[in-house]
Amino acid sequence: MKKLLLDTHVLLWWIDNEKHQWIGPKTKAAITDARNEVYVSAASTWEIAIKQSMGALIAPENMEAIVEDKGFSKLPISLFHGEQAGSLPIERHPETGKEHKDPFDRMLIAQAQSGGLILVSKDAAFSAYAVRLLDPRS
Repeated sequence: MKKLLLDTHVLLWWIDNEKHQWIGPKTKAAITDARNEVYVSAASTWEIAIKQSMGALIAPENMEAIVEDKGFSKLPISLFHGEQAGSLPIERHPETGKEHKDPFDRMLIAQAQSGGLILVSKDAAFSAYAVRLLDPRS
């Protein structure tokens, strides 16, 4: 059994049938395998809501109902997660050299680390941290 944590973009790809093509067969199999537990963080729904309110993202309303309908598990943010995310080192992206300060990404890293989850993301910046990754395009 695997425990997967979907990055925000992977969640959005999964719920948009036109973007299913962006998810590779290995990842589709892992997400649909009933033996695996698939999590969506409150950080992702928070990020979606903020970007929607700024006009930077068009996404469905009522993400909680969608997450439940897809059979995914909701992952709340705990005080421990907050401390862990805040204490992560600010690593430089291996390709761009820019510091990685995105609070949503940092929360997903902390949640994946503390829960022993595999983070499903195409974000190359995650590779600088001690977290197991699954590239959604695989």
